[in-house]
Amino acid sequence: METSEQADRKDEPTAVDSPPISWTAQEYIHPDKGPYWFILFGVFVLGFIAADVFFLQSWTFSALIVVMAVAVMVYVRRPPRTISYSVSPRQGLYIDEKLYHFDDFRSFGVIDDGGNHSIMLIPRKRFAPGVSVYFPEEVGEDVVDTFGHQLPMEDTKLDPIDHLVRKLRL
Repeated sequence: METSEQADRKDEPTAVDSPPISWTAQEYIHPDKGPYWFILFGVFVLGFIAADVFFLQSWTFSALIVVMAVAVMVYVRRPPRTISYSVSPRQGLYIDEKLYHFDDFRSFGVIDDGGNHSIMLIPRKRFAPGVSVYFPEEVGEDVVDTFGHQLPMEDTKLDPIDHLVRKLRL
């Protein structure tokens, strides 16, 4: 015999039956860089080239520094794309048209990065890259609940490289 509580639970939609959650967000946080950032970057580049000229005396190292500086400048000047995301409780995470199945990840964590919220998906495979997804606060609870029904949540933090990248505003 069913209790009224069990009957109520049967009528509730389960996480698997709920509709997909969709939103759009930028692919990464693009901090503003003032003129002092570019001046300081130029000073560091010239400092490395000067150190090479006086100590190493290797023109290939100087060429490498120039190529890396140009690559960094192209990267920091590129604006982030706006990407559409969707979480389907049955299938997984869609980033634009690419599907990431829940089975490919062992857990997830929520990161609050200075007012910007993101989910970091931890892969099962050792050398597979993690997937980081930014989301707006309006859909945050639904997104976290959907992932929570499929994957265990663990405490995740930014690693030292991520902290360095954010300090350098890259």
